[in-house]
Amino acid sequence: MEAPGCWGLLLALGLLRGAAATAATEAPTAHVLSRVLFCQPDRPSLGLADTFDGDQLFSFDFPGARWEARLPDFQPWLGTQESREQIGNDSSLCRQLLSVLTNITTGVLPEARGTPMANVFTAQPLELGKPNTLICQVGNLFPASVTVSWQRLGEPVSQGVNTTRYYPTEDLGFLLFSYLEFTPQEGDIYTCTITRPRDRFSTVAYWVPQNPIPSELLENALCGLAIALGIFFMVTGIVLLLKSRRPSPTE
Repeated sequence: MEAPGCWGLLLALGLLRGAAATAATEAPTAHVLSRVLFCQPDRPSLGLADTFDGDQLFSFDFPGARWEARLPDFQPWLGTQESREQIGNDSSLCRQLLSVLTNITTGVLPEARGTPMANVFTAQPLELGKPNTLICQVGNLFPASVTVSWQRLGEPVSQGVNTTRYYPTEDLGFLLFSYLEFTPQEGDIYTCTITRPRDRFSTVAYWVPQNPIPSELLENALCGLAIALGIFFMVTGIVLLLKSRRPSPTE
């Protein structure tokens, strides 16, 4: 059986987390800034990301040979990131480590592979007939190599789909998100399917509308709540005003 595809990652992260644990013991309020580089036989063959306390800040687009910021506010710091030449050297070292460790462990150690776990939910409160976004969160990924596809009522959906790069996690695994722009309708059944090279199974997560609130009903409910609260505070104010003007028994 082939050795794990993320040995270079596991080695680097193991050393990093050991140092981080020591620092956390000495200073409970310490933060962790880490850089995760992985190489593997499957696609993507290379990945690189900077994280702060588990939240991704930057990632490197290897096909485009450029750094990308997760949020627009991080754009000014792109120029301070490691150069393409340095990343090339690090990537070569990772591949060398992968080759050496694969030769050593093949037939000796089993391959470590996590079973993908998926969860599908909406970005906004569900309202039938109102545009929304379905989010498929896929975790427990190691190695970081899966394909995410969407279906509606069993038919493939490709428009309005956007899948992120891999996010490294503290448990030496990866996480990714796939987004689907859609307008929910009664009777909808959406599926998020995760497949991985060399696996004979797929992970499937289903989503169906549950307890949707029609747009008009939601607006009327909010309006009624606002009116009720307004009346309550007005009555409370009048009562307090009358009590304040009532003469005390000692007068």
